[in-house]
Order: sequence, then structure tokens, then C-alpha cells
Amino acid sequence: MNRQTIHHNLEIRVRYHETDGQGRVHHAQYLNYFERGRVELLRSLGYSYREFEASGLMLVVAEMQVQYLGAAEFDDLLTLTTSVVSSRRVRITHSYAIHKASENGQPAQEIIRATSVIACVNRLGKLQALPNYLRH
Repeated sequence: MNRQTIHHNLEIRVRYHETDGQGRVHHAQYLNYFERGRVELLRSLGYSYREFEASGLMLVVAEMQVQYLGAAEFDDLLTLTTSVVSSRRVRITHSYAIHKASENGQPAQEIIRATSVIACVNRLGKLQALPNYLRH
């Protein structure tokens, strides 16, 4: 990866089964959204996570920090922005922002802000160097 900021936007329509008893997106569901964002970011760069795993490497979550600033409900349209903050020999740091579309023409509302550290491991779970195309 080059030194410029790398990011990808993904539109997500909230599905009914992603909500909790209060009608809001369950807090843990956002972690699934983040994973989708990372996979689509990689795809947007011309790489396949499936092929990455077929090579014997995996990317695992080592750290996750999430700030819940608002809520989303069934059928809301969300935009997830996934960005690469930094990448080192065995780790990649991502940031995430989720905005909820406004129904009245107002600016979209940021409802989630998060960061993660993802580590590269082999099939035995041992740390491995990231491929060159994933390093800054």
C-alpha cells in the first residue's frame, strides 16, 4: 500500500435480523459491518481475501475500540468508511466511521467511530509478515 490515505465506502441497508429487542442495530453487529468493510477495501485494491487465506495467511482482530455515538434501526441506510491508518510488518490499523443517511435532506449523522488492529498469522496462529502489497 502506498503512503496516501486508503479508504473505501460501503453502503449498508440495515436488515431486520440485525436489530435487537429495542429495534436498534445490536451493538455486536457493527463488528460484522467492520469486517465487511475490510474485505471490500481489500477487494477495491484488486485483492481477494479468499485468495489471501488460500495462501495460508489470515488476518485476525488483535484490538478493537468502538464509540457508539448514535443508533441505527431497521431499513436505515448507512455508509461505512473503512480507512487504513497504518501498516507495519505484521499489523494493520484501520479506522471506521458509520454515518446514517438523513431523511430530511440534513447532513448524514455519524453514529459509530472505531479503530482496530489486525494481525497477520499463519494457519497455526503464529505471527507472519504481511505481504508487501499490504504494507506502507
